[in-house]
Amino acid sequence: MAQFQFIMRSGPTPGITFPLEGDQLVIGRDSSNSVAINDAEISRKHSRLSFQGGKYVIEDLGSTNGTFVNGQRLAGPVVLKPGDVISLGEQIVLMYDAINQDPGATVAVSRKALKIEPPRAQTSAPAYTPPPAAAAPAKKTNMLPIFIIVGVLLFICLCVAVFLVVDADPTGARWCIFPFSIIAQMLRGAGVCP
Repeated sequence: MAQFQFIMRSGPTPGITFPLEGDQLVIGRDSSNSVAINDAEISRKHSRLSFQGGKYVIEDLGSTNGTFVNGQRLAGPVVLKPGDVISLGEQIVLMYDAINQDPGATVAVSRKALKIEPPRAQTSAPAYTPPPAAAAPAKKTNMLPIFIIVGVLLFICLCVAVFLVVDADPTGARWCIFPFSIIAQMLRGAGVCP
């Protein structure tokens, strides 16, 4: 036998659980609701859960700040699956969960039968943080292309500097030194150097 519950991940009382029992449950700010959450972002009658075919179906009841399942705003009824994240407005986040119970286990008491106090300053459940939209693994920068480019630029600058020094001679005699004589013949024609 499966029992369903909401676990508050962020909101006024993170870590609190809301056992879901019954065919029709209303979520809202009003204390008479099956799942009562006293927060200004929640409408008095915010959403409704209906138990159909062994599953809960959630629908928004025209709330001001909306009901979202896994980040998508509800436009109609949606069947909940364990692990779904239900957001009521921007700050209230509930995790929908199914618990398989042993028939011989102690039965959980309905939330209506208990007066639930908010948790103390520290809770065991961390606040829910939605996963990043597109978490990319950290990239390692390959430095080899950068070293090659810098090396090529330095080589070009050195060549230009050498050619400027060789060309600065007004007589042109420096062009007749071995490596430059080949370049001089290509640029100025044969017979430049003796």
